[in-house]
Amino acid sequence: MLEGKEKRNICFIGIGSNLGEPLSHCLDAIATVVSLEQITLTKQSSLYKTEPVGFRDQGWFINGVIEVKTAHTPRTLLETLKVIEYEMGRRSGERWGPRVIDLDILFYGQEIIDEEGLVVPHPELHKRGFVLVPLNEIASYVIHPVFGVSVQGLLRRLDDK
Repeated sequence: MLEGKEKRNICFIGIGSNLGEPLSHCLDAIATVVSLEQITLTKQSSLYKTEPVGFRDQGWFINGVIEVKTAHTPRTLLETLKVIEYEMGRRSGERWGPRVIDLDILFYGQEIIDEEGLVVPHPELHKRGFVLVPLNEIASYVIHPVFGVSVQGLLRRLDDK
C-alpha cells in the first residue's frame, strides 16, 4: 500500500424511512453519509416503496442501499450512522416500528463481526426483500461471508416475494 494512503473498506448501508417525507429523509441521509470525511459513495440503488415487516400497522417504507468506501472502523461507522439517525429525529421506539430514518451496516467488506451492539453482516438481511432487492441491484455478486452465497442467490431463495 502507498505510504500516506488509508485502507478503505467497501461497505453496504441499508437506508429506510416511513415517517414524514420518507423519500426526502432517505435522500438527505444519503447526502449526509457521503458528505463525511473518510466516506466515498461508489454506488447507489434505486429507492423502493415497500410494505412494513413485523409491525404492519404503519405506513409503507422507502428503502435503498448505498455502497461506500470508508476508512472508518466498523464500530466508528456504526456510531456515525447512529448520530445521523439521531440528528434526523430518530428516537428509540418499537422494534420494526415507524421511523424517520434507519441506517444499517449490511456488509463491511467480508468481515464477520459479533460484538455487543454490532453484528455484521446484518443478521436479518438474508430474510428481507426490501434489503436484498436494492442490494442485488448494485452488488449481486457479493458473497455473504457467513452463508457463502451471493446476494443474487439469497434473493432467489427468498420466501418473501
